[in-house]
Amino acid sequence: MKVGITGGIGSGKSTVCRLFAQRGVAVYDSDAAAKRLMTEEPALRAGIAARFGAEAYAGGALNRPYLAAKVFSDPAALADLNALVHPAVMADFAAWAERQEGSYVILESAILFEAGLEGSVDRTVAVLAPLELRVERTCRRDGCDPEAVRRRIAAQAGDDLLRERADYTLVNILETDLEPAVAELDRIFTHEAVEH
Repeated sequence: MKVGITGGIGSGKSTVCRLFAQRGVAVYDSDAAAKRLMTEEPALRAGIAARFGAEAYAGGALNRPYLAAKVFSDPAALADLNALVHPAVMADFAAWAERQEGSYVILESAILFEAGLEGSVDRTVAVLAPLELRVERTCRRDGCDPEAVRRRIAAQAGDDLLRERADYTLVNILETDLEPAVAELDRIFTHEAVEH
């Protein structure tokens, strides 16, 4: 069985995934995988270079600033990049999931619903937190400006959409409250995986 966990910046989805990992559940970080595949996967590299030009891999390495400048100012270019990267990530996730022990695995993705990845998992969990707490956490973690964080949050799926589309929601205000909530979801998912 596969479980997708999502949440906006500063919501604490990585904390939730760490708590599942501490319980012995294998967690696949799709953001880290995308970065790795864009660097290492020959077919993906070729697709990115064909769409965005040889400058995308100047000096043989992924030219992140160049690619970011191309896609974050042009929605069509971002859609093209996602159309190349998402299938590669999901193929990698599927192969990874087959190699894992345990009754279920977790796909961690900030854009689970936006990218249509929920079709690749059996259950979904959205991690939510109050806006100002998300801003505070992100500023503390990344040392960035609160207004920049608010802009990034505004560009992501809102809590209402996540609450509506997810099978389960976790509200992350205190980590001590998250631990029993994760334990309960672990019990549910383990049971469902046996029935699956």
